Amino acid sequence: MAETRHTKILIIGSGPAGYTAAVYAARAMTNPILVQGLQPGGQLTITTEVENWPGDTHVQGPDLMVRMEEHAKAMGAEVISDYISSLDLSKRPFTAQADSGTTFTADAVILATGAQAKWLGLPSEEKFKGFGVSACATCDGFFYRGKEVVVVGGGNTAVEEALFLTNFASKVTLIHRRDSLRAEKIMQDRLFKHPKVEVLWDHAIDEVLGDENPLGVTGVRAKHVETGETTDIPCDGFFVAIGHAPASELVAEQLELHSGKYVKVKSGSTQTSIPGVFAAGDLTDDVYRQAVTSAGMGCMAALDAERFLSEQE
Repeated sequence: MAETRHTKILIIGSGPAGYTAAVYAARAMTNPILVQGLQPGGQLTITTEVENWPGDTHVQGPDLMVRMEEHAKAMGAEVISDYISSLDLSKRPFTAQADSGTTFTADAVILATGAQAKWLGLPSEEKFKGFGVSACATCDGFFYRGKEVVVVGGGNTAVEEALFLTNFASKVTLIHRRDSLRAEKIMQDRLFKHPKVEVLWDHAIDEVLGDENPLGVTGVRAKHVETGETTDIPCDGFFVAIGHAPASELVAEQLELHSGKYVKVKSGSTQTSIPGVFAAGDLTDDVYRQAVTSAGMGCMAALDAERFLSEQE
């Protein structure tokens, strides 16, 4: 039977931002409820090695998220495996409808639904995700010291990733389906002048090539967009840099957004355009997109929500 549950703080999403918000909100004795969503743990659950989480020189992404969930529960947060399908922010208490039929009402809401990298949609790309295929150079570039890598894309993200990878890789090949880049001119100039970078124009990725045992990328097959001729490019890592899509569908018609559907927050805060609604992590951050910055914003959101609630009282 469908039930209605009320909480002071409802946290939607379960990556580093959501779990950190839950830890802080629970320690403030607000008895928060966190609804995990479709991908409990967020993007880190599809990342293998994590070497830039403070305090861990080396940790598996899924293991880190299990620890965060356990920490949130230990502090007193209630973690629920469900998916919020609709959210009404027109009046307080706010109302969220879950897939299970449960209705949640809340005095404050923290949105931590994250963002997903846009992928090419190739079966071979899916097969090698985490085994040579990545969408985050700052997360995984370190593993390609002295190796050759390929980046696909033509905007700022692709050029930034390619330039960052030159710090590690012996060669970076940027593949773009057009004959010019969309990235800012100053970044293009840096890219074209870099001795480690080679650009392959007018090509799209046809297939990611790799070994079965152990699973790993050995190259990519690029197809000329006009002639259809294919070229195999050897590489150890393949980075997809065609942008990110914030998971803002729940609030797209209700909150102010920026930079392509990211939720806008007030400077130096996690407060959105509706009082009592806060946003943290990759849902609002189109610049850094790191686990540690997401966690920091989760902390901010919980403190902001706690302050909001005390002012209401």
